[in-house]
Amino acid sequence: MPLNNQPSAQPGTFARDAAESATSSLASAEVRQSANRHGLRILAILSLLMAFASISTDLYLPALPAMAQALHAGHGAVELTISGYLIGFSLGQLLWGPLGDRYGRRLPIAIGLVLFILGSAGCALSTDAPMLIGWRAVQAVGACASVVLARAMVRDLYAGHRAAQMMSTLMTVVMAIAPLLGPSAGGLILQVASWRAIFWTLAGVGLATLAALRALPETLPPPRRNHAPLGRAFATYAQLLRNRRVLGYAGAGGFFYGGMYAYIAGTPFAYITYHHVSPQLYGVLFAAGIVGIMLTNQINARLVRKMGGDRLMRIGTLGAAIAGGLLAIDSWTGWGGLPGLVIPLFLFVSATGFIVANSIAGALGSFPERAGSVSALIGAIQYGTGILGSALVGVLADGTPWPMGAVIAAMSLGSVLCAMLLVPSCVAPATGARAAE
Repeated sequence: MPLNNQPSAQPGTFARDAAESATSSLASAEVRQSANRHGLRILAILSLLMAFASISTDLYLPALPAMAQALHAGHGAVELTISGYLIGFSLGQLLWGPLGDRYGRRLPIAIGLVLFILGSAGCALSTDAPMLIGWRAVQAVGACASVVLARAMVRDLYAGHRAAQMMSTLMTVVMAIAPLLGPSAGGLILQVASWRAIFWTLAGVGLATLAALRALPETLPPPRRNHAPLGRAFATYAQLLRNRRVLGYAGAGGFFYGGMYAYIAGTPFAYITYHHVSPQLYGVLFAAGIVGIMLTNQINARLVRKMGGDRLMRIGTLGAAIAGGLLAIDSWTGWGGLPGLVIPLFLFVSATGFIVANSIAGALGSFPERAGSVSALIGAIQYGTGILGSALVGVLADGTPWPMGAVIAAMSLGSVLCAMLLVPSCVAPATGARAAE
């Protein structure tokens, strides 16, 4: 029985890959048994690897004003360190995916961590803004290896509903706990040291993770690797994008990420400047959204075996689209005032737990033998639409919350259309669960 009731793949190589691995994970039986015995340790290391995307930026956000002053740069120039990082992170994933499928997971992760350490040290030693932006790009290319291949390792070790459960647990760390703790930890470092100490701390985290990597087993044995030339491996992306199911998962998660980044870019102005909310209350409202993400991730982990990941993803995208529509109405008319923004935004953000983990797990399950490339493609699309969503909020800015509401509504509509129209309905969720077992 195909994994998660997958339909037949595209003719050719992908069809063979899907048939060979539809009902099993890719790691050897010995590695899977080791992962089960040391589940908490494996989970902790994978969580750390996937958290690199968040901690690399969240930790230094409180230091942006101090960095601008120390480097004699404008705030706009220093803020480009975030844009440069996102661009490097988005494009870098496309490099590491095929490398992970060809050489295994651990070696590319280790090389990426070395790049991350070098990039962090370069940031700490930077003497001007352009130098800092350049080193941030190096840091991003290194960091994304950990994120891309950690997702692929989840698919190597687990299949079906179990893969979605693990992804939900990891997403709780990546999208909830890390963003909640990162700025606070960065602020504490600034109280006792300069902004440069934050980047030295990141270099230390990279070294610690590199050491911890020794305890993580290689999940892609040589017989399962893709030994095709790398040029052909990179052409895999075009083939993946021609697969309707992968495109559906990528679109559902990607459009939603665009809305999430519009939320991140737009809420400080909408809350603090337009509705005169204090920075402290803004922090509380932002934290409430993180709590919503944590709750829905845990609910998803409990329900995915019974209901199936595809069905939960559709429910999440539909809920996000409804919330986005209400948000657009309020931001255009002013109906509901501040609560009219807070409530739909909370509902929209909380849908993360049903959309992100299930879209990633579904895409990875479509072509397990190309998990690295699929993970890279999904990540690049997510961060690419994230950059687009945040940029649109800035370009369309008119002094009201309307641009943010319009972008979120449009992105959530795209997400639900991809989930409903491109991902075929599962016949019976339990079948996918039995296949995973």
